[in-house]
Amino acid sequence: MTVHFVGAGPGAPDLLTLRGRDRIAGSPVCLYAGSLVPAALLDHCPPGARIVNTAPLSLDAIVAEIEAAHAQGLDVARLHSGDLSIWSAMGEQLRRLRALHIPFTITPGVPAFAAAAAALEAELTLPGLTQSVVLTRTPGRASTMPPAERLTTFAATGATLAIHLSIHALERVAADLIPIYGGDCPVAVVWRASWPDERIVRATLADVTVAAKDGPGRTALILVGPVLGASEFVESSLYAPDYDRRFRPQGSGSRFAEPMA
Repeated sequence: MTVHFVGAGPGAPDLLTLRGRDRIAGSPVCLYAGSLVPAALLDHCPPGARIVNTAPLSLDAIVAEIEAAHAQGLDVARLHSGDLSIWSAMGEQLRRLRALHIPFTITPGVPAFAAAAAALEAELTLPGLTQSVVLTRTPGRASTMPPAERLTTFAATGATLAIHLSIHALERVAADLIPIYGGDCPVAVVWRASWPDERIVRATLADVTVAAKDGPGRTALILVGPVLGASEFVESSLYAPDYDRRFRPQGSGSRFAEPMA
């Protein structure tokens, strides 16, 4: 018996990985976060599978479901939205499973920030502008932020910020970032990236609060940085005609040139 943690992707059912699909199809028990995981993914469950929406359950109740499946020798597919490596609450479940000596696997999923960038038709790292993306959030009821992880601290690097779980604090986010990025810095708010009801607002830090005021109050990602909508940036050296690289050596003097026979 194994518990298969599966990153279910940002919302579109066809953004589930093939491995994730197969893990679901091979598990007689499926525990899914019903508030964020699309119901269409449950179509991959085998006939007669026990399907449990964990949205109303406590951690103890979730682990009890897993223990019951373990006692019967039944594999479990545990579905979380997006990718499991950030804000999935997987860590605390793994700690419980290790203590119970219950084996598990982890299948990554498409993260929300990647789906949002695709919706915006944007690359979040552009040569000469920024080469870093910071995945962060603001404090919430469920999780506080460590003192050193202030939004302004990350902003001081000039990186592209992907701010999760913070649409309720949009006004404060803008106020904190304007002194660093400037009021004309581009911002995009993407609600429910890749879902049929996906919604996008493009604005600047100075006017995003007004531009997004009628948007939903949850399931949104805030992206901030000069790369959004940028057209004036240098091209990558990687594809420059005179760039010496292993797969395109530049002449006999290249460090990658084949030695003479």
